[in-house]
Amino acid sequence: MKQTLKEATKDDIFDLNIEEMEKAGLHFGHRTSKTHPKMKPYIAGIRNTIHIIDLEKTKKKLAEALGFIEKLISEKKTLLIVGTKVQFKELVKEVSQECGLPYVNERWLGGTFTNFPVIKKRVEYMKELERKLADPKIMENYKKKERKKMEEELEKLKLKFEGIRNLEELPAAIFVLDMNKDALAVKEASRKGVAVIGISDTNSDASLADYPIPANDDAISSVKYILDKAREVILKVKNSKSQAPNSK
Repeated sequence: MKQTLKEATKDDIFDLNIEEMEKAGLHFGHRTSKTHPKMKPYIAGIRNTIHIIDLEKTKKKLAEALGFIEKLISEKKTLLIVGTKVQFKELVKEVSQECGLPYVNERWLGGTFTNFPVIKKRVEYMKELERKLADPKIMENYKKKERKKMEEELEKLKLKFEGIRNLEELPAAIFVLDMNKDALAVKEASRKGVAVIGISDTNSDASLADYPIPANDDAISSVKYILDKAREVILKVKNSKSQAPNSK
């Protein structure tokens, strides 16, 4: 009985509203000619040659994804956000930093998961270079031209690795904002047993995600709505844990 009640109120727990989803444009898909066969169950109809996503199904799938995120964070497991489209870069960085999550908002580097020890060494090298540049006693041994070269190298490294600087091991899951644009991230996650939460537009293969969210992955308003819901869940869990009384 308790389980049935939980299932019935899951959408309400996360305050998911179809009118708000529609206003944010989650329902707009791609042209009918670009539709992936695996997205057909999530399509409600066609408007001006554009497929319209069924928001009732989006609401259900988003609730499932948020429930999974809630469980992950409560178990202190790591979620990595991946969003490399130009219009999402700042949003990804902002949400990730606020929630204390690792992120990738530049090009996904091949081997980030499948060759993680090598990537980790590059991150350590970046940190060491950072420490060196911050130490005046060390830097006084270098000429101005050499210092400038080191600073430029650090900037390039930070562009690639800043978002995963504290990632000590593979995350439990990744949250991919565009499964086509970051198909390599999805592929590597699947190969390494990392769960995939993915926004799946009508031109995507929804079956590649463990927790697909059928929705518009192009509009900033759509992606922001979804990320904001994830942010609410994550911060709520983290705040409740930080406010919990210490065990005696």
